[in-house]
Amino acid sequence: MSISPTRQQVVVLTGSGISAESGLQTFRNHGGLWDGERVDDVATPEAFARNPLRVLDFYNRLRRQLQNVQPNAAHFALRHLESGYDVNIITQNVDDLHERAGSSHVLHLHGELLKARSSVDENYIVDCFSDQTMADVDARGFPMRPHIVWFGEAVPMIEAAIQLMRTADIAIIIGTSLQVYPAAGLVQYIPPDAEVFLVDPQPYEGLQNVQFIRASAQAGVSNLVSELLRRPEAHSLSCLNRVD
Repeated sequence: MSISPTRQQVVVLTGSGISAESGLQTFRNHGGLWDGERVDDVATPEAFARNPLRVLDFYNRLRRQLQNVQPNAAHFALRHLESGYDVNIITQNVDDLHERAGSSHVLHLHGELLKARSSVDENYIVDCFSDQTMADVDARGFPMRPHIVWFGEAVPMIEAAIQLMRTADIAIIIGTSLQVYPAAGLVQYIPPDAEVFLVDPQPYEGLQNVQFIRASAQAGVSNLVSELLRRPEAHSLSCLNRVD
């Protein structure tokens, strides 16, 4: 008979900093611009109503850019962390780099660039790997839009993210300014006895009981994962104890 002990739960919150190191442009790092556009012109429901072609063109450019970049060492390190822990990733990013690196459990707070959804029925979602056009419609003929949570819209996955954060034995925050809500509010749901690490070259320091790792995502996460996997509990819990 084999008995598998409970593994420690790691919950990871990632932001634009981890994607930027793969070469993706981000709103955070471009003075309020995202791929050369103001967010008010391309990332709100009003923008889509006002000029849908401009919005679709913007996300088509981002989608093409995404398909030309690769996961970086931080993404792969998080995948490797699964060898010793149960790992859930909550990401504010709309790219698929965590999935391409092999992470098993990824929750996207702000939608997914490689999907489209009906502009009327938010539950009608399809894969979208090429350019969207105004000819793309749902089953009832309504226009499709990018499957992105725009500024001013509710975040449907926030409750699921809160429940995940509450399970953390270890919380790792990577490459986020912790200024965008409601995602930034997730840190308040980290259990008080959990270990908390924040990886960022210029971390937000308004948190208490946090171990700051002032480094790039690739360097900081790789080193942290190596440290966590060296812990005795990671070795003992990654194997089955045989009882004859």
